[in-house]
Amino acid sequence: MMSPSPEDSLDSVVRHATDNGVSWITLNRPAALNALTPDQRERLISLLDAASADPAVRAVVLTATGKGFCAGADLRGPSANGRPGGAAQPDERIPGDVARLIQAGAQRLIAAVLDCEKPVIAAVNGTAAGLGAHLALACDLVLAAESATFIEVFIRRGLVPDGGGAYLLPRLTGPQRAKELMFFGDRLPAAEAERLGLVNRVVPDTELTATARTWAERLATGPTRAIALTKALVNSSLESGRAAAFAAEATAQEINMTTADAAEGLRAFAERRTPEYRGR
Repeated sequence: MMSPSPEDSLDSVVRHATDNGVSWITLNRPAALNALTPDQRERLISLLDAASADPAVRAVVLTATGKGFCAGADLRGPSANGRPGGAAQPDERIPGDVARLIQAGAQRLIAAVLDCEKPVIAAVNGTAAGLGAHLALACDLVLAAESATFIEVFIRRGLVPDGGGAYLLPRLTGPQRAKELMFFGDRLPAAEAERLGLVNRVVPDTELTATARTWAERLATGPTRAIALTKALVNSSLESGRAAAFAAEATAQEINMTTADAAEGLRAFAERRTPEYRGR
């Protein structure tokens, strides 16, 4: 993969804009199929953290330019995305270095998506490979263009999946399908990804942005705190027993009933009108 040229600023290779309550984050290294450098990874994490804290942001869209959504880590770098690059040989590494790099890099990125308090939509415009596939699958909703593909590319390079892949995939497809995808590393077309439950909806390439905008703006007019609490409940339910899940649900209900949006929702129901949520 190509590394950014010196004239490429971080703002140009990770574009950001907020519109109608939606934070649009766009990877913009099309010549490299949007392979992530460490700087880009840190920029993504920062933007996702900022979206959580900003009351003006009520939904996030993660997308890209060109033919690739994200080709994974930029392996040309010495420690791209928390994965050792080609420069460092095994006998030059200190035991523990690889684990620390993965934890500080790829895993932090995926955690930032999962932990973002605002709903995150992936608008997958092209190839999503390796870490790039996991970046998409960590999102709350996944839209894919008809030309998009997903590839668990790690096995082709003799690598173990990272970026939470062995955590995410079995929860979406079941363990046997996850192993098939990871053991063979075959290209998965968007339509098949939808059939397996990895994608919410496949749309024509020309409709991807418009569909993502429609979904995101609908989320942005919803009860933001209720959505955040719902996201947390669903994400934690896969690791929780019934007692813990029920306790978390009750706590979430208690918290949510203190919000202005909950009061507005109940008031609008009683008054037989459409609620006007303000994300508070």
